Amino acid sequence: MMFTRRSFLTGAVLAGGSLLVGSAIWPSSANSDPRKLKIPELIDARNQRQSIALIAQAGKTSFFPERESVTLGYNGNYLGPTLRVHRGDDVEVAITNALREDTTVHWHGLLVPGELDGGPHQLIRPRSTWRPVLPINQPAATLWYHSHVHGRTAKQVYTGLAGLLIVTDDEEKALGLPSEYGVDDLPLILQDRQFEDGALVFPQGMMAAMHGRRGDTLMVNGTVNPVTRVPRRLVRLRLANGSNAREYDLAFADDRLFHWIASEGGLLEKPVELRSLRLAPGERAEILVDFSDGRATTLDTAPDNNVSMMMRMMTGVARLGGVGRETVVGFEPEGTEALGAKVPERLSTHERLDVSKAVRRRRFVMNMGMGGMMGRGMGMFGINGHAFDMQRINEKVRLGDTEIWEVSGNMMTHPFHIHGVHFQVLSRNGSDKGIRDQGLRDTVVVREPVELLVRFLQPAISSPFMYHCHILEHEDNGMMGQFVVR
Repeated sequence: MMFTRRSFLTGAVLAGGSLLVGSAIWPSSANSDPRKLKIPELIDARNQRQSIALIAQAGKTSFFPERESVTLGYNGNYLGPTLRVHRGDDVEVAITNALREDTTVHWHGLLVPGELDGGPHQLIRPRSTWRPVLPINQPAATLWYHSHVHGRTAKQVYTGLAGLLIVTDDEEKALGLPSEYGVDDLPLILQDRQFEDGALVFPQGMMAAMHGRRGDTLMVNGTVNPVTRVPRRLVRLRLANGSNAREYDLAFADDRLFHWIASEGGLLEKPVELRSLRLAPGERAEILVDFSDGRATTLDTAPDNNVSMMMRMMTGVARLGGVGRETVVGFEPEGTEALGAKVPERLSTHERLDVSKAVRRRRFVMNMGMGGMMGRGMGMFGINGHAFDMQRINEKVRLGDTEIWEVSGNMMTHPFHIHGVHFQVLSRNGSDKGIRDQGLRDTVVVREPVELLVRFLQPAISSPFMYHCHILEHEDNGMMGQFVVR
């Protein structure tokens, strides 16, 4: 039986083990329609007395009927529960490593001090438990958490170590936005993965390292070809690009309008009406979609063309990451048209950073050289000519300062992520920023120079913050630096 299109990369079956294997994250989905969109379990910290327990573990997942794959997950076999925390609370998260290798848990987008950030310096050894107490002091937003162990991030995330982290606050609640989790407030983790005979495989080789691992099959929340029923009213979609390398160019098959309401850092000042939305690895967005007309539709993506001309020539593949538009998830409205939330005219008010108060400009170039292509290893990845070194602090920043960071890349577009901050995009290639550059960000797509206005309000003294390309293979191979904030 053919489960997927023919793979375009040579894969190797994933291997791994666990000291503890638990039940599935979505036990209610057993023996149900395999195309029904899985909704991760919701763990609200306030219902757990501000204490959340996570176990990083191995397991087996059937992405296709009667075919099992070795996978990783938090509190289950693949991916993790959605964690909801509230502004103003202190939340303890106990993460136990039940794997046979080191791991970490990075709170991507959470504004906490460096020693709580979960980067490569906060290793969790096998059979050990890390217990950070996270101060939640930022606006409502859709964040995510994932493995960030150096040299193994790509494989651990690809195999399933990721999940959503939702911050909520009173300002957001007062807007009356759709908020019934799993009904009109849907988490959607977008991924592409490669399968052979229905089993998940981990692409190997130089091309996977050069352009990032890209799969032949799209999934949402670990569901292949997913379909979900939605109420006939306004629905909130929390979109997270959890792919290792693929970009998504999202639009509805019937070209319906939707409203973009939140970026990585939280709510925009007012909704933006769009028909399409691009998401690079690590980026998140919240959108409102009106299903009151009762018409079924699909959210589709265009091919990912973020591969250099050189890569195209070497592989002989015209378009890596899909050919033609592909369906990401289907929506089937049900019930009678119901009154529900309305799109607010205003969402939030942001403090405007004053560019005149920037005390320093720093320049960062994400490098992809030719050393590895000529048989001299994979040392062509770096930032400003340096591959990542755990022992080297690349930058020193003063706590409370505002700076301009100018970031660019070569050979292809790179998603650039800075830990511990939210920033504003000032300009692109010396011109005005684009419509998707508004709002507070922690991840941004760059190739030509992009200017970012950054204020550093979280200390990183005993443990540094990272900045890196969020194509995970590039990060693992050295396209990452670290900075302290004192």
